[in-house]
Amino acid sequence: GVEVGPQPQGVARADVLDKMRKIVKHGLDFVQLFNEGKEFPPCTIEVFKIMEKVDYPRNKNGEIIAIIHPKLQDQDWQPLKNGDPLFLTLDGEVIPYQGNCTIYPTFINEAAYYEKKQAFVKTEKIKLTAKHLRLPLS
Repeated sequence: GVEVGPQPQGVARADVLDKMRKIVKHGLDFVQLFNEGKEFPPCTIEVFKIMEKVDYPRNKNGEIIAIIHPKLQDQDWQPLKNGDPLFLTLDGEVIPYQGNCTIYPTFINEAAYYEKKQAFVKTEKIKLTAKHLRLPLS
C-alpha cells in the first residue's frame, strides 16, 4: 500500500494525488527493471522506525487535559529533543518531552487518531543498508 499525506478525509488534493502517482510509477519502474535483470548497487537509506504511539495527557476520567504544543504542530518528521515543548495544558502549562534520545514524531494531532487515543507516533531515525540486488539467472 501507498499512503501519501496528510490529506483530510473526503478531500481530493491534486498535489497529493500527483505525489502518489509518482511513487507508484517509480515502484512499477523498479519492478520492470528488476524483472529485466538490471542489477541494483548496494545502498544505504535513512528511514523512520516506529517506536510507540503516544496518547494525550488525560485526567482520571479519561478526558484530554492538554493539546499539542503550537511549536510541535505541523512538525512531522522533525527532531524532538529532551525538554522541547510537547503539550500545552488548558491552563497554559507547557509539558515538555522527557526522553533520553531524540525522536521524530509523526501523525501529530491527526483528527483520524483522536478516537484511537493517539496524539502522535514516536519514531527513531535509523539507517538501512541493502546489498546489491539482482534477479537470479534461471
